[in-house]
This record gives sequence, C-alpha cells and structure tokens, in this order.
Amino acid sequence: MKKILLIDQQLTHSLALCQDMESLGYSIEIVDNAFNALVEIERNDFEVILLDYFVPKMDSFWLLMAKHCQTPVIVLANNNDDVERMQAYELGADDYIAAPYNVKELLLRVNVLRRRSDKVIHQSDFDDVLFDDVSNTVTLNTQHLKLTQTEYRLFKYLFQRKGEVVTKAELQMRVLHKELGEFDRNLDMHISNTRRKMAKKCLPRELINTVRGKGYCFSSSLI
Repeated sequence: MKKILLIDQQLTHSLALCQDMESLGYSIEIVDNAFNALVEIERNDFEVILLDYFVPKMDSFWLLMAKHCQTPVIVLANNNDDVERMQAYELGADDYIAAPYNVKELLLRVNVLRRRSDKVIHQSDFDDVLFDDVSNTVTLNTQHLKLTQTEYRLFKYLFQRKGEVVTKAELQMRVLHKELGEFDRNLDMHISNTRRKMAKKCLPRELINTVRGKGYCFSSSLI
C-alpha cells in the first residue's frame, strides 16, 4: 500500500482528509510536529510528505529534510496567499495547495511528484556542467535548463561560488546591479522561478539551498 506522511498540528482537522485518502488506497501516517516527522521518515519509505504550513519549527524541518531524504513535499495551506506560497517554495517545497482540498486533485499531484522523484538525477550523474551565455542555458549532462537572462546569471554566479554562502545583498549588487531594499522580494522571485524550472527537469531542489537570514548556497556535494 502506498504510504503518505501527514504533518499537521491540529490532528482533528486531518481526519476527514485521511479517511478520503485511505478510501482510495493510501496508508496515512500522521504526526503533529517536524521532529516526530523525521523519526517516521527514518523508519518508513513514504511516497510523499504533506506538511501543514503552520506546523511549529517548520524551518527546522526543512534543514533536517535536506540532510535525511529526498522525499517530495507538498505544503497544505489555509489560503492561497502569495507570500506564504513563495516562502514555501523558497524553503524547498515541491508543491503547494490551498484549502479547501480536492482529494482527487491532491492525489494527482502526489502521483506527479512520485513519478518525478523516480526520475530524479542521482548525485553521481552530475559529471559535466556547461553554460551557454548566448541562449542562457545550463546543461547538466543531458538536462538542458533554459533560464531567463537574470536567472541564468544568478545560477552561474552561485555555481562559481559553490559551497559558499552568498548573501542576498551581494547577489543583488553583483547580479541585479542594485541595492537590496528592506522589502525587496525580486531576488527571491528569481530564485523561486529557477527552482520550479529545475523541478520540471527533475533536478534536485538542494542544488540551490536557502540559508535562512543570510542568502543562498549552491551545493558542492551534488556536483
């Protein structure tokens, strides 16, 4: 039976969703916090993880997830708030769905992510990384990642500094050529768009890591 992990602080709100999914052939394991989730992840092989947006210590969950597994994550939210959705993608979510949840749509998304994760490129596959400055395309072996000019420059700049934490202020000045404003989300938007394009090519989200309160880091362990 296909297993799904649901992380939800308000467990009573999850019962109807779980019953609907179980009636369609899924086994649901429910926990109420991020650290209990990691215990279950160590014990079980889940198809996908459903994460309530307001689970306490959600940031800690993403940090631990990056170290422990590659299981796809769908964030469940109370509303389709643009800021919350962007933050979820920035933290590393593979998908985001707002209430009220259509169970059939949710399961379709689960199946899409499962197929995508089955195809994911393993670390040893990243032997060659090529940059085409004319077409703004990055080639990782046979995967061609077509980016906008700004996304391409950000990707290349982070790659050239792989393994290092590059601050948002530095990226803003060196790549976007302007100072970072207090409420400026332009840089985050470009990174978020790049990650979505990477996901479509089955490239691991951990290639570009968010370092909370500092900036971004291109993973040297995956290249």
